[in-house]
Amino acid sequence: MTDRTATRIATADGQTVTVISHTAAVTDWAARYFGSWWNAAPAKPPVTGPVVSADIDPGEYTALAEAVLGGDPGEADYAGSPIKYSRGDDGTVLAVQSAARLAYQWDSSIRRLRIDGSDETALATAAARLARELVRGMLVVDGWQILHASAVTRDDGATLLALGDKGAGKTTTAFLLARVGGWRLLANDRVFARVEDGRVRVLPWPSAAAFGFGLLDSLGLFEPVAARLRDGEAMHPTQDQRVTDALLEGRREPLWKANGKEMKPQFFPDQLDSWLGMPLATEGTAAGLLFPQITPGGEPGLTGEARRLGEADFFTAGTEDRYLDVFGLLPLTGGDPHLADRLAGLPHQSLALSHDTAASAALLEKTAAGLLG
Repeated sequence: MTDRTATRIATADGQTVTVISHTAAVTDWAARYFGSWWNAAPAKPPVTGPVVSADIDPGEYTALAEAVLGGDPGEADYAGSPIKYSRGDDGTVLAVQSAARLAYQWDSSIRRLRIDGSDETALATAAARLARELVRGMLVVDGWQILHASAVTRDDGATLLALGDKGAGKTTTAFLLARVGGWRLLANDRVFARVEDGRVRVLPWPSAAAFGFGLLDSLGLFEPVAARLRDGEAMHPTQDQRVTDALLEGRREPLWKANGKEMKPQFFPDQLDSWLGMPLATEGTAAGLLFPQITPGGEPGLTGEARRLGEADFFTAGTEDRYLDVFGLLPLTGGDPHLADRLAGLPHQSLALSHDTAASAALLEKTAAGLLG
C-alpha cells in the first residue's frame, strides 16, 4: 500500500483539521478546495488535532455498512443523499451512504473521522465536506455564526453581504461585483460572521460554485469555458455529463432535472478566479448589506423595501437543510447574540436586478460605492 499523504487546513482564525489518505487525489482535492479561501498545505504524518482519514477500501466499507444496517439505524438526508447512522454511548457514530458507497466512523474521544469507500471522487468529496464540518464546529464553539449570504470584499477589507431568499439574486450579486475591479469574492452562498471589537468580521465558507447557462452566457463566459473544455481542461467532476455535453456543443438553453431544478456548470473554487475572472478573498469586515431581488423583464433600480434580517438569514440547527449534524460535530449552543443587531446597524439597500447583467452590474457598482463611500 502506498504511503499516506496529508493536507492540513487552517482558517484565518487559526482553526485546523488534517485530511490524510493513501490516495493522493483525496488530499489534493482538499488542497484545491480549501487553498483559495482557507490555508491548505501539505503535512507529514503523523499529525495532531482533528483528522479526517479517507481511503479506498471496499472491505472496510462493507464491514462498516453491515454494522450500521444490521442494527436499528436512524435515517436522514445529508448533502442531498440518504444516510443511515447509529450512535454509541461512548460518542462513536457509524454511518453509511449506500448510494455513494461511503461508510463513516467518528470517534469523538480522539477527534478522528474515518471514511471508507470505493469511488475516488465520492471519497474526495466526502473528505472535504467533513473536514469543513469539523472546522465549522470549532468556529461555532468560538462564537462564529453562518449567514445565508453571498459576499464580496474590497481591497481595503470592507465587505458587502448580499442576503435574501433562495433565487433572490444573492449569488448573482456577488458574481457581478467580483468581476468589477477592486472587489474579491468572499462567499457565494454562506459566510461565517462574528462580532470582534465592535465590528463584524467575516470568513469564507469554501465550496464549489454553480453558474446557470443564462448568467454564464450574459457575462460572455460561455464560449471561454467551452473552449477550455474542448482543449481538454476539466470542470468539477460532479457536474452532470449533460451539462458538459451542452457546453461542448454550444447549446445555451437551460437544462432541467425531473424535479424542476436547473442543472448548472460546476466550478472548483480556484476556477472562479482562473476561468471566470473573479479573484477570491480570505476574510473581511462587514460594511454594508444588499437585499437584491431579480425581476425578469424588469428594470434594475433601487427600491424602498424595508427588508430586515430574519431567521432564514442565519443557519442554525433548525434552519440547516443540507448538512444535518449527523456526527454530532456542532455544539448545541453558540454564536454571538449581538451579531444580528450589529448587522442591522450597517448601511443597507434593497434593489431590483434583472436579466440585463450589464445594467444590473452598473447599478450594483454604483450602489456599493454609495454605501461604502
